Amino acid sequence: LFIDPCPVGRQLNTMLRYQIVPVTPFEQNCSILWCDRTQRAAVVDPGGNPERILKAVDALDVTIERILLTHGHIDHAGGTASLAKQLGVPIEGPEKGDAFWIDDLPKQSKMFGFPHVEAFTPDRWLSDGDVVQVGEESLSVIHCPGHTPGHVVFFSNTARLAVVGDVLFAGSIGRTDFPRGNHKDLINSIRQKLWPLGNDVSFIPGHGPMSNFGEERDSNPYVGDYA
Repeated sequence: LFIDPCPVGRQLNTMLRYQIVPVTPFEQNCSILWCDRTQRAAVVDPGGNPERILKAVDALDVTIERILLTHGHIDHAGGTASLAKQLGVPIEGPEKGDAFWIDDLPKQSKMFGFPHVEAFTPDRWLSDGDVVQVGEESLSVIHCPGHTPGHVVFFSNTARLAVVGDVLFAGSIGRTDFPRGNHKDLINSIRQKLWPLGNDVSFIPGHGPMSNFGEERDSNPYVGDYA
């Protein structure tokens, strides 16, 4: 479990900052990203525990503009409908290939023993090459199927930071044994779409500690250069 030790969020080399808030019994890394110049923010993957997320938002004194989703699994999207209603903000992402996962959220909640959650329709489905805003910061959308068909990654070139959901982890990769998962697609997403961004890119995974692409290329037993 990674908990950002900085109580007021990490300062990057730009005006983009972040705070990780672990949520759900799966200890999923929900992220709050915000623009230091405007204090405008986005919540990425609010899988559950909306009260915990709102408490962190209040402590940071930021204004949430939107919710961003990497994919439709319950530990990443389960708290979305509730949080969006409470904050009155739009939902953006994932790619439309994950619509069946989002429609299935009530069934997922029963299956995994979560409190009942609502299905929803994002205000904006995302596609490869789209851009989302966090205050004055722009994040590129990269479609990275494999773990799920509609999985996306959010990348800040100026901050050299990626929020990768369950595509890649420190020392591991995402599962592909769920419906419509595809191992070959996942490996291609990492090697063809993430590695070219640069070894210096740090990433926030969906679970566990942060890492960077260079470290994973050196040592990841599943997708490193020597795997």
